[in-house]
Amino acid sequence: QVQLVESGGGLVQAGGSLRLSCAASGRTFSSYAMSWFRQAPGKVREFVAAISWSGDLTSEADSVKGRFTISRDNAKNTVYLQMNSLKSEDTAVYYCAAKRSLRFRPGIPWDEYDYWGQGTQVTVSS
Repeated sequence: QVQLVESGGGLVQAGGSLRLSCAASGRTFSSYAMSWFRQAPGKVREFVAAISWSGDLTSEADSVKGRFTISRDNAKNTVYLQMNSLKSEDTAVYYCAAKRSLRFRPGIPWDEYDYWGQGTQVTVSS
């Protein structure tokens, strides 16, 4: 069992930055590929970024490429999402998700992930 707790969301002006964190419980965190998803009101949940269990492989959605960076620290059981040059369209609830896998498959559907956090709100004012 893995529990995920996101933090770091908030209100920021367009062009600003935020760093989200997702702290995981459990001793097998390094066995999980991790991803960030987001969901805006009235929209479907969408993939943002993913990182392999070792941290050596990453993937980002085209909409955030060059602005967002995913990373992880397995010693701290934490995955991060550094968000720069934020835009109003980045406003959403951001969720981290865990998939037990040694294979890196960033394109899998959101409903194939094993565990989810409760989400953290990011609001970008224009």
